[in-house]
Amino acid sequence: MKTLVTAVLVVMLFGVGTLLASDVPGTWKTVDEKSGKVRSQVEMYEQGGKLFGKITGLAEPNDEQGKPKMCTKCTGADKDQPIVGLVIIKDLSLSGDRYKGGTIMDPEDGKVYKAEVWVEDGKLKVRGYVGLFYKTQTWLKAS
Repeated sequence: MKTLVTAVLVVMLFGVGTLLASDVPGTWKTVDEKSGKVRSQVEMYEQGGKLFGKITGLAEPNDEQGKPKMCTKCTGADKDQPIVGLVIIKDLSLSGDRYKGGTIMDPEDGKVYKAEVWVEDGKLKVRGYVGLFYKTQTWLKAS
């Protein structure tokens, strides 16, 4: 009987994890922590069994000259590319109820961090790591 109860609990936990992970793909709004204003929109999508996130909109898409904002501090293929359209989250794999093992890039400074994302209370938690230190942002589901 104890084995049956344990098996049911394991199935329930993995079932819940899969359900929550399936809520990640879609469009999310990033929010400035200080002002509470929406800064951008990111489309989270699965491709080849991995999770990616692409910026699909900015609250302020143009610079002072009216030109699209560019990722001037990015490196590699992203250097000097428009921020709208950049894939900033790459290669996350499902692990339980979270996606892990990939990266997130900050287009403001071009830095790349290890990343992890999960859904909690209907909001997307996005965490970037540098060594043992991390920062977590809360993104809201776009309507």
